[in-house]
Amino acid sequence: MEQNIVFRAKALRKEFGPTVALKGVDFELRPGEIRGLVGENGSGKSTIMSIAAGMQGATAGEMEYMGELWHPHTMVEAQKAGISMILQEANTIPGVSVAQNIFSGRENEFSKLGLINMPKMYRAADDLLRSFGIDHIRGRDPIDIHTFEDRKLVELVRCVDENTRILVVDETTTALSHTGREILYRLIHKMADEGKSVVFVSHDMDEILEQCSCLTVLRDGEIIGTLSREEMDAPDAVQRIRYMMVGREIGEKYYREDYDSSCSDNVALELKNLSFGPIKDFSLELREGEIVGIGGLSGCGMHEIGRAAYGLEKLRSGQVLRKGKPVTSCLKAIDMEIGYISKNRDSEALILEAPIQNNIVLPSLRSLVKLSYISPRSEKKMSDREIDAFRIKCGSGRQWVNTLSGGNKQKVSFGKWTARDSQVIIMDCPTRGVDIGVKQAMYTMIEDMKKQGKAILMISEELSELIGMADRLIIMKDFEVKKEFARSPELKQTDIIEYMI
Repeated sequence: MEQNIVFRAKALRKEFGPTVALKGVDFELRPGEIRGLVGENGSGKSTIMSIAAGMQGATAGEMEYMGELWHPHTMVEAQKAGISMILQEANTIPGVSVAQNIFSGRENEFSKLGLINMPKMYRAADDLLRSFGIDHIRGRDPIDIHTFEDRKLVELVRCVDENTRILVVDETTTALSHTGREILYRLIHKMADEGKSVVFVSHDMDEILEQCSCLTVLRDGEIIGTLSREEMDAPDAVQRIRYMMVGREIGEKYYREDYDSSCSDNVALELKNLSFGPIKDFSLELREGEIVGIGGLSGCGMHEIGRAAYGLEKLRSGQVLRKGKPVTSCLKAIDMEIGYISKNRDSEALILEAPIQNNIVLPSLRSLVKLSYISPRSEKKMSDREIDAFRIKCGSGRQWVNTLSGGNKQKVSFGKWTARDSQVIIMDCPTRGVDIGVKQAMYTMIEDMKKQGKAILMISEELSELIGMADRLIIMKDFEVKKEFARSPELKQTDIIEYMI
């Protein structure tokens, strides 16, 4: 192998039953590159590197790494050899400490006569965390006390060491706070300066264009082309990349174009003086035909508000009311026509080891019962309708969710509630990990829901999304409301940020 190529895939093919994720892909990676990988959901961008990182095997083709044939059997084997991958979903071990997560599989470094020196492990974890610029997480902390965002940082520390030659970042930034993203960006550029390689998988075009040194575009399991840094800097780069991704022009309309914030006087959901955890006396009225956005930095409390609205948080005081009746659990919420799209998709929103169809119809089972019987035909019809509406890339509704890409999982998570025809939908980062074409379709669907009189609580870390879609925008900081903004063509991100920081 040439000395300037660290990894090469030849005619790489991957099949999931009838679904072909990769169609004989050729791919090369050089030292010092930060290679962006973009494509629609299910295009195969994550699949290439998950095979390289030992997460799964290829159906056909071969790989070379450092000049030798490469066929890792596990992610642990790949990481020891120098290829590490940070996954899109949470990948920490619950019920143990931060240090035990960081040094999982390396406990022998801290053991003597069969006993593990935990204080030594805690100190080593603290030193390692500080070397990454992470000062607010301690090695002795129980991992479960930390947010989803902070657990991703722990994964980063666990994955990267002095032996890492290739780091794969798979949609990780969608789960990170602003501070976490800066830590990651500094790391990948440091690695590139040291002659190491980074593969950066993301749907955020601005991020890709800013951070990457070159860019490869995939569509339907095939590489469409690779752009150099100079080509990425061209004025028409974004339009060109989007066309390569979807094979067609994407229309100009993206967010809502109207500034009509009118809605019904009827309150669809009321959060009345809620106190729980660090949240104190939070109140909100969401009306029929209204989109209320909640934004802020990671750890501001907005995600907890969404959970409480769905009955997932134990309240010290206050009530969540739907048409005057208390919402005391998620089962009650479903019965009251409330849906919830969780940010923590794999652990809270989906049953991974079950078919797509089962996931989609689950909240609607009661409505499908006729004479104590649920017709398989009616289940399939409901599931197929959502699969078509969201363009879920799969062989059929019988395909298991854990075989889907992250973006297609998100479509299933969304489709559960549109199938149920929920009248109130709490959306926590609803377009996380979703490609631009599907985002556009989702925004149109959310706008249609508003016109139908449905009530939407949209929690998001993307200010542009909130400004573009919400009738009212609530900004939180330190677990309390700092400012509320009305929908306006003059509203800019710079007007909002000062209330977040």
